[in-house]
Amino acid sequence: MQVTRSTFDDVMVPNYNPAKMVPVRGEGSRVWDQEGNEYIDFAGGIAVNALGHCHPELVKVLQEQGNKLWHLSNVFTNEPALRLAKKLCDSTFADKVYFANSGAEVNEAALKLARRFALEHYGESKDQIISFEKGFHGRTFFTVTVGGQPAYSEGFGPKPGGIDHCEFNNLEKLAQMMSERTCAVMMEPLQGEGGIIVPDPEFVKGVRELCNKHNALLILDEVQSGVGRTGYLFAYMGVDVTPDILTAAKSLGGGFPIGAMLTTDIVAKSLKPGTHGSTYGGNPLACAVAERVLDIINQPEILTGVLKKEALYREALQKINDKYHVFSEIRGKGMLLGCALNEKYAGRARDFMVAANEQNLMCLIAGMNVIRFAPSLVIPDEDIIEGLARFEKAVASVVAA
Repeated sequence: MQVTRSTFDDVMVPNYNPAKMVPVRGEGSRVWDQEGNEYIDFAGGIAVNALGHCHPELVKVLQEQGNKLWHLSNVFTNEPALRLAKKLCDSTFADKVYFANSGAEVNEAALKLARRFALEHYGESKDQIISFEKGFHGRTFFTVTVGGQPAYSEGFGPKPGGIDHCEFNNLEKLAQMMSERTCAVMMEPLQGEGGIIVPDPEFVKGVRELCNKHNALLILDEVQSGVGRTGYLFAYMGVDVTPDILTAAKSLGGGFPIGAMLTTDIVAKSLKPGTHGSTYGGNPLACAVAERVLDIINQPEILTGVLKKEALYREALQKINDKYHVFSEIRGKGMLLGCALNEKYAGRARDFMVAANEQNLMCLIAGMNVIRFAPSLVIPDEDIIEGLARFEKAVASVVAA
């Protein structure tokens, strides 16, 4: 059957507006479309393809596991899930792990766990969840309401209650909002969808201290910032703050859908048998791939390499900006970077993304004013250099228009 981009308009629900070209093959940081055109990938499947496309070691483990076990259900456990959970616990603060299929699902689990823990330990009145403006935690009704972007949660009827939003990086405001009623504070250690916003380290430490003061759990959403993305295995390690619950997905599977919620022994006890679950969560295929992803990324040379590649990006982007004067700031950490547009080009991030695509470069936006790069953590330097040369042509075309 021959399908094209127009087939999308015929058969798909119109909640997306994908690019005109249809990718059909990927290798490393390069992608080819139906016409055979080659693209450099700075989008990484929205921070998912942490080791690029079709990494040979991931292909191998997927094939091997595909010949053993695909799915069992959680009536049984399986070896890949147990190995992956053990490695995640050994590499982090966590004692226990819960697996699902996506970031939204593990964020949903984290929020339900926090409410359950508060109920069991402090009673029904301790139900307030505080998150931050511009935050993003997923598209389920609970997670999208906790997220700090109202446009995503409006128009679907009454929202879950007990949720309040605070200005990001404003510790004083958070202190005013918190009380003994607060059961959890949920935050991204680096806001992704909200514009690649890095908080002050003192703010993150202050949030932890306020949670301690009010017996509230700190939930760190590391769906986008985790698994090597910032040059640390998890971003919390770079700010010296330990959460009570952490969520990971995206890069964890290297392209295969998986999510993980990590927590401590004492908190985990509140998810007793029957309180939560996932049909596909922890399936052998996903866990086998994720285990290999973790093995590859959790090495000093890979994590240090991420910071070296960040420096290469920043230097080249600064030169582009010196020439064209379009960015007010280049921000982010590691392989999660954002070019914030200045007042002259405010609201035009999508124009730059479309122009980049026309120059055979795949990139992203984070809101109306930020162009986002979230490439493979092992993208070759020559692909960075060539990709940024294409990006400069895209910038030039927008400026000249």
